[in-house]
Amino acid sequence: MEEIIKKLTEQKKTVATMESCTGGGVANAITNVPGASEVLKFSAVTYSNEYKIKMGVKKETIEKYTVYSIEVAKEMSKAISDYTNADYGIGITGRINREDPNNRGGDSSLIYVSIYKKEENTYETFTLNALDKSRQENKEMIIRSIIAELKFILK
Repeated sequence: MEEIIKKLTEQKKTVATMESCTGGGVANAITNVPGASEVLKFSAVTYSNEYKIKMGVKKETIEKYTVYSIEVAKEMSKAISDYTNADYGIGITGRINREDPNNRGGDSSLIYVSIYKKEENTYETFTLNALDKSRQENKEMIIRSIIAELKFILK
């Protein structure tokens, strides 16, 4: 993450996150690096559909695709970028091998990630398969994958 913070600082770019299954893990990784306050605009942990919607995700998108979808991850990433005027918005949703009685449907092993690039109005999206490991190990894997994608984007 140090490399990401350095590149964002050099490029005078900012980032904001809207996280669900990672519970603020990406924001935590960012804030573990000195100088993070220069680049991190805001972070929201939106575990519930209610707060995803309050933060800008369309209820209709959740109803059509389920909260666990790339479409919702994309809306999360754009909504947090719009809310904070950050150059990059990161949206993450998924169940990490857990059934959710409030949100049926979809694959419980998939994690959906979107990085919105405001300047280009484009998205980098990807899905990850949850490991057959602890929730903490899965969060760490998700964060490592996001760091790798950010390195590629910021090259």
